[in-house]
Amino acid sequence: MQAIPPSESLIEYPSDFPIKVMGPTHIDFAPTIIVVVQKHDQEFHEGRMEVRPSAKGNYTGLTCTVRATSREQLDALYTELSAHPMVKIVM
Repeated sequence: MQAIPPSESLIEYPSDFPIKVMGPTHIDFAPTIIVVVQKHDQEFHEGRMEVRPSAKGNYTGLTCTVRATSREQLDALYTELSAHPMVKIVM
C-alpha cells in the first residue's frame, strides 16, 4: 500500500477515531476485541467502547474509539481485526 502524505490525509493525527466491529454474539467477543485494540492503542479501555446487540441478539456490534496517531497504526489495527476469526465486519 502506498503511503499517503499527511497533507493529503482526511484524518488529522492524533485524533479520536471510531472503529465499528461486528461479530457473532459470544461472551468473549468484547474482551477479545479489547485485547486486539490495545495492541495498537495501549491507552484503549472498556470505557471507550460501545456495545450494541443486534435486534435478534445473534450479533454484537462494538464501536471502539481509538486514539489514532498515524495511518500505519489504523491500517495495522484494521488488518488484525479483519483477520480475527470472531470478527465478521470492520468499518
